[in-house]
Amino acid sequence: QVQVVESGGGLVQAGGSLRLSCATSVIGRLNAMGWYRQAPGKQRELVATITRSGFTNYANSVKGRFTISRGNAGNTVYLQMTSLKPEDTAVYYCKATTSVTDYWGQGTQVTVSS
Repeated sequence: QVQVVESGGGLVQAGGSLRLSCATSVIGRLNAMGWYRQAPGKQRELVATITRSGFTNYANSVKGRFTISRGNAGNTVYLQMTSLKPEDTAVYYCKATTSVTDYWGQGTQVTVSS
């Protein structure tokens, strides 16, 4: 059974930092991993993605504040979040993308207080 497990969420004051981690048990061709978030009453949106080759993509709202990176084994991804704002409050989900399908984690809550 494929697993995608996030960790690192929590409560932080505005201007603070958090680091999210995601590990997947996906075996085989892992094309990309990424972070998405969903705030109450809103649709899930892309935060950042990183491909096998290391190409990164960020939502405009987090550029310059968030950094996505991979672990050496390639099946772990991190999201370093700095200068957090109350509008960053959401459940953050990790996604592992293969040539066949996508796998999602259960999500981790990030709450930024003003």
